[in-house]
Amino acid sequence: MSEGLPQFADVVAAAARLGPHIVRTPVMRSSAFDARAGREVFFKCENLQTGGAFKYRGAMNVLLQLDPAKTPVVVTHSSGNHGNALALAARARGMRAIVVVPRDAAKSKMAAIQSSGARIELCEPGLRAREQRLKEILAAEPGEVVHPFDDARIIAGQGTAVLELLAEFPGLEVISTPVGGGGLITGSALAAKAMVPGIRVIGAEPEQADDAYQSLRAGERREVRQPDTIADGLRGFIGVRNFALLQSHVDDVVTVSEAEIVAAMKIVLCDLKLLIEPSSGVAVAAALKGALGEPGQRVGIVLSGGNVDLDLCPFLRGAVRP
Repeated sequence: MSEGLPQFADVVAAAARLGPHIVRTPVMRSSAFDARAGREVFFKCENLQTGGAFKYRGAMNVLLQLDPAKTPVVVTHSSGNHGNALALAARARGMRAIVVVPRDAAKSKMAAIQSSGARIELCEPGLRAREQRLKEILAAEPGEVVHPFDDARIIAGQGTAVLELLAEFPGLEVISTPVGGGGLITGSALAAKAMVPGIRVIGAEPEQADDAYQSLRAGERREVRQPDTIADGLRGFIGVRNFALLQSHVDDVVTVSEAEIVAAMKIVLCDLKLLIEPSSGVAVAAALKGALGEPGQRVGIVLSGGNVDLDLCPFLRGAVRP
């Protein structure tokens, strides 16, 4: 299942498998936000998922298909949320997790990975460094690699959030999620296009980490060297499987500025009383700038995570003390 491309049937199977193991997160609305965006916006609150992010869906979907007696160790690389999700899922399944983390990862996310029971192995920043350290670990200690996004089982698991959203609100006309490695946007697209023919699926990226935006327009995978964005969860490159699905199932990718991301975080806190992480703010910012659908349309947005380092939050910095 980690090989090849997942299908809608895999998302459905993942939903059945995950049922008792995940939170069916709420969908929230705000009339104030609707007025700002000029659209009816439905927020799927994956910031309230186990581990504080959608990543738990994919991680648990993989581990539920593994036998802990035969596969006692799972290994991955992550800047934060996927590593924490895998650690939590491994603990729940009686397995051990090893997570390669770049040295510049948010300290709060690194602490969360450790407290969830994983062993952290540090590496230099950048996807290449992560992958090299992962290879070194596997050479010394065999384990099952659970890639953060370029894995069909992960993609299928992430798609279950939009499966739930559209089961509850089938009249949505646009679906949007942030784009990092591409697990969430492509899993969401698989679910959306099968459930609501004609729906538009639009990814959102930071302008300073716009590899998917560039790749979709070039017709080939492009990389952004040393992406410099506050949205730390979106600094990875679009995966191979993810890009293939992006080309076939996603209508567009739009970009937003760093200032727009921060403004979106503040507006969500004001209008919905939710503190979301910068990566979540990217799709919200796209809605606020009118890049998702047409005025008056019904738009679904996945709030991908809420793991904010309060000491580094751009509008709370200095307000929180240890």
